[in-house]
Amino acid sequence: MQEYHGVDPATTGASVISYFWGLLTIGCLLGLLLLKFFDSRYVLLIFTIGAIVALLAALFGSREVALFAFPLTGFFASVMWSIIVSLGLNSVPHHHGTFSGILCSGIAGGAIVPLLIGGLAEVVGLQGAMLLLFGSLGYILSIGFWAKPLVTNETVSLKELMKK
Repeated sequence: MQEYHGVDPATTGASVISYFWGLLTIGCLLGLLLLKFFDSRYVLLIFTIGAIVALLAALFGSREVALFAFPLTGFFASVMWSIIVSLGLNSVPHHHGTFSGILCSGIAGGAIVPLLIGGLAEVVGLQGAMLLLFGSLGYILSIGFWAKPLVTNETVSLKELMKK
């Protein structure tokens, strides 16, 4: 933000980061609610597409757009991890403990990708290096298409709610 948009990291930059984490929290709560009404694959698809659009706007938009889009990226990233684990565990009939261990090792990706972005930023600049995130987001988006859960999450119909 400072390098590309001239934002003071101690004031406006700190606010953007706090809004990122605040919207991440709000997105988690909203995601819980949405999962009662929609299939988890659809929630994952919508939130991942939102994250891709928000990140594109944050990286290539004007200063005003970036100040809004970076926190919005946090909002859309909020439900991904829990839905991916849920879909993954719900897609295998046996060995859930082993599979959950494999999924949890994916946390290492949370350490490796920023390291790769940092190294790549030294070569091509931070904005170009952040494009690496679209590989991860593209893979997450694909999960929404190919995941075949054994049991879909139980949803409540709005018509059913109105009858009560």
